[in-house]
Amino acid sequence: MAFNQRDDDIVDGEDETPSKLPRCNKEMPGYFSNEPQNEAAESAGRATSERRTSNSTAWHRRDSFKKTRPPFPWFGMDIGGTLVKLVYFEPKDITTEEEQEEVENLRSIRHYLTSNTAYGTTGIRDVHLEMKDLSLCGRTGNLHFIRFPTHDLPVFMQMGRNKHFSSLHTTLCATGGGAYKFESDFRTMADLELHKLDELDCLVRGVLYIDSVITSGPSECYYFENPSDLDHCAQKPYTLENDYPLLLVNIGSGVSILAVYSENNYKRVTGTSLGGGTFLGLCCLLTGCSTFEEALEMASQGESTHVDKLVRDIYGGDYERFGLPGWTVASSFGSMMFKEKRESVSKEDLARATLVTITNNIGSITRMCALNENIERVVFVGNFLRVNILSMKLLAYAMDYWSNGQLKALFLRHEGYFGAVGALLGLLHPS
Repeated sequence: MAFNQRDDDIVDGEDETPSKLPRCNKEMPGYFSNEPQNEAAESAGRATSERRTSNSTAWHRRDSFKKTRPPFPWFGMDIGGTLVKLVYFEPKDITTEEEQEEVENLRSIRHYLTSNTAYGTTGIRDVHLEMKDLSLCGRTGNLHFIRFPTHDLPVFMQMGRNKHFSSLHTTLCATGGGAYKFESDFRTMADLELHKLDELDCLVRGVLYIDSVITSGPSECYYFENPSDLDHCAQKPYTLENDYPLLLVNIGSGVSILAVYSENNYKRVTGTSLGGGTFLGLCCLLTGCSTFEEALEMASQGESTHVDKLVRDIYGGDYERFGLPGWTVASSFGSMMFKEKRESVSKEDLARATLVTITNNIGSITRMCALNENIERVVFVGNFLRVNILSMKLLAYAMDYWSNGQLKALFLRHEGYFGAVGALLGLLHPS
């Protein structure tokens, strides 16, 4: 990924001039008088006083925001084992005064990030996830979502150094394991100090925040209707009313499962090391692919039953007495012990079987956690689900089938960005 600086002109947002407090109209009967001339005058005086109080409160609130909010630019980072997720708030209410005071470094960063949708060969800005006209910490702007492989993080740090990011005296809030692993690199390569935030705190905070501010456009939360029919199940919007309790399953390189009982009451129930990193790593070994997208494309064209040993392969036609469908996987990759099977299987079949193996394992662990915690709603997030409709349908089916319809699998549009959003909120609201 190459974060190259461009010298295009800046297109600033519209100016915004705060409305002024109303003037005092001394010709109004009874205005600010100790004894109003009549009842109407008293009412008018009281209404005007209330308006002054309201406007004064708004001014105090705005002034308070101005004193406590950090300087631009506003970033939140989630540095994972496979991907770096970055959210950037682009202010659109820049005043004429702010525009005149804005330093060139800040203007360059803002223009570079918002005028590109790709950065080199691996950096991507997910334009379809952009949130417009968002009110955040007293400012109005757009929230952008950017991702790139963790192994390209040194290039990002070099870009920050080239653009003199450290001269802006801003705090870079980060979460994820990489916030600890690369802390010294940020200091030496980019002259930046990271403010490290708890990964689970950021995840929960980001999920609840994004769900609360989405009021128009596509629903943030959705599920799959008729999950038992993998070919015809349809995606449907879902409203997260009465949010709690819920089971939050974060599928990244590995998997963490959280039981969330309220905004400030949650715990990590368990997890598994078999996650998205496992899927990609095994696919690279078995098929020779090199990217997540390539592995998913192979999986979409393969057939896992050529690789796995199914229940019917073991029990023949008598499998129904065990209460299991005949096509249920009894042994993942079980058929690969036979030479003739290995010689006939394709790379696409191997990729599909790997995806099914990882997804089934996550679904099984999730179901047991939901039963133990007595929770009926399960929310799956994480970048393993990005462009991964197949796994989402498998998870939806697994939750529905094994719980006899009691568990509903829910998914969120912003998938793997919630930790980064939580880090941004940690920058704006340190308490």
